[in-house]
Amino acid sequence: MTVVSSHGGPRAGTVRTPLWLLALITLSGTLAMHIFVPALPVAAKALGATTHATQLTLSTYIVGLAVGQLVYGPISDRYGRRPVLVAGMLLYTAASAACFFAPTIGILIVARLFQALGGCAGLVLGRAIVRDGASGAEAARKLSLMNLMTMAGPGLAPLLGSALAETTGWRSIFVALTVLGLANLVLIHGLLKDGPAQPGNDVRQVARNYLALLRSRPFLGYTIGGGCATTALYAYIGAAPFIFVDQLHLPTYEVGVYLAINVAGIWFGSLAASRAVSRMPTTRVMVMGNIVSCVAAAFFFAAALAGPPNAAFAVVPMLFFSFGAGFASPAALTEALGVNPQAAGSASGLYGAAQMAIGAACTALGGLGGNPMLAAGSVLLGAGLLAQACFWLAGRSRA
Repeated sequence: MTVVSSHGGPRAGTVRTPLWLLALITLSGTLAMHIFVPALPVAAKALGATTHATQLTLSTYIVGLAVGQLVYGPISDRYGRRPVLVAGMLLYTAASAACFFAPTIGILIVARLFQALGGCAGLVLGRAIVRDGASGAEAARKLSLMNLMTMAGPGLAPLLGSALAETTGWRSIFVALTVLGLANLVLIHGLLKDGPAQPGNDVRQVARNYLALLRSRPFLGYTIGGGCATTALYAYIGAAPFIFVDQLHLPTYEVGVYLAINVAGIWFGSLAASRAVSRMPTTRVMVMGNIVSCVAAAFFFAAALAGPPNAAFAVVPMLFFSFGAGFASPAALTEALGVNPQAAGSASGLYGAAQMAIGAACTALGGLGGNPMLAAGSVLLGAGLLAQACFWLAGRSRA
């Protein structure tokens, strides 16, 4: 159970909110992105749309997640967590229903954009609410545990989406998401209460806090470093089908198995972090986790240079890289949100948007050249070293 307040800081008299509820609202936004992917070909055929147009339902969703996170943070710092979260879940639920009724691909794309804008409220505010009620090692521990819960989404969502599309049609996916949105609203109403009455932050003060974060060397160091340490993995995910199918000549169905190993690595890394933060400073946890990732990336890069690669040299280093990312991620987020506790919402939004931007850049860079494994290895190693430099600069600036 987590002590939280909807007004931006821990204080006497706040109510307790289950950590699983914060994980659920955090998961809802990304779940809607992954669950629809297996149904893209079926939806394209049903709506008479081109492959490119149907893929826009995914890319538009990602844009909505990135943009929305920049907005929800400062708004929640001004008006409180709960009312902003309720507004986001209402938009998410209404947009999910609109997706179900969408008669054309154009309307579906627009509905998916609004679905993302609503769903990303949970991404931002779930993290911010944890930080409102805890700090330091306790916040890192709870963020680690929440990460364990939310990691089920990317792994199970495609399987659930495939099952729904094959048994009850692709539109049933949006029925499930509408029900999820309604369930979130009921749970938020019953379990997430406002704290004691307190005047909200002045709009100008919120804007000053936002700009101060953008000028803060510690915040930028932890945010850029955390993004590089965790979402650099997207370079490998994007290159994985080409590595295993084109370079290693393995069957396509094995790609999913190897990617699932990365999810397991992140899961075990988060589990280890939840215990480590009670024994050592969060900054040390963050640095140690990234060192593990850097060493693993170096082995992956060396294997790509030595060539021709084999499956073991492609899979085992990435298991350790994922473990390091899962170990470092909650600590980096905790440090970023702790730079200015009064602007935890704004910090959470900026951190999330930066992660998506860095992940997109790493994915694009991982597709360059004619050797997918070498390209991905270069990005992983470069991002890991950049993360380490950012953590060092952030710690030095804060000291």
